[in-house]
Amino acid sequence: MREIQVSKITECVQELSLEAGIRLGEDIVHRLEKAQETEASPQGREVLRKLAENARIAQSESLPICQDTGFAVVFMEIGQDVHFTGGDLREAVNEGIRRGYRKGYFRNSIVGDPLDRKNTDDNTPCVLYTDIVAGDRVKICFAPKGGGSENTSTIRMLPPSSGIQGVKAFVLEQVQSVGANACPPVIVGVGIGGTFEQCALLAKKALFRTAGSRHPNALYARLEQELLEAINRLGIGPAGFGGSTTALGVFIEVYPCHIASLPVAVNMQCHAARHKETII
Repeated sequence: MREIQVSKITECVQELSLEAGIRLGEDIVHRLEKAQETEASPQGREVLRKLAENARIAQSESLPICQDTGFAVVFMEIGQDVHFTGGDLREAVNEGIRRGYRKGYFRNSIVGDPLDRKNTDDNTPCVLYTDIVAGDRVKICFAPKGGGSENTSTIRMLPPSSGIQGVKAFVLEQVQSVGANACPPVIVGVGIGGTFEQCALLAKKALFRTAGSRHPNALYARLEQELLEAINRLGIGPAGFGGSTTALGVFIEVYPCHIASLPVAVNMQCHAARHKETII
């Protein structure tokens, strides 16, 4: 049994929140720069250039990539041989977020109740998901999820007879319907299978994938590529000004489902696809 002080979790979450807020992953920056070579629209190329420049300035000046520093979403894989000591795990994660957002002078975007709308003033509570895995390590994945792209996400319970064509039609319909509201170029996370709530979680987890990666299953890898190409033919383009770069990536995660169901979720992510991770 390995003991881990929850204060260590707080320290890690604080650093992850700071890093994610100001440093866009090189995989995304590279995609933004590469897309400038193939973007058909002059306006689109200029938007892509400015987005890449913004990411570089944010990193060099230690400034937020975007004013929307997001809802703090944390995925933790906890080894079954780990024992946390020194306090409550969830509170330790929230304290890391408080410290990180305060140190980075990040905007506090969370209201304590969805109807009375009073800001919590420290960007907590987070959304925390935990999985128990083999071993004695803890993997922490942190993502600040902006409100604009989250508002353009959805789930649909398709009949199984819809098949792969129904899945493709639904994803394309959703991307086209939200247009510029998701701040393209976007990353599209797609969950297929599971139950109603798990399908949405799959779509969220898909957004943590590295840009340019492909699903290990050839069927889904092909579907990711087909969807990416189809989305980029919609003509929405960078910032919605038109063009051939509406999405930088489409990532699919799947889970077994009931014989009567075919759940599909689409979780949109704006060009500021921020996420960081560490292993303790």
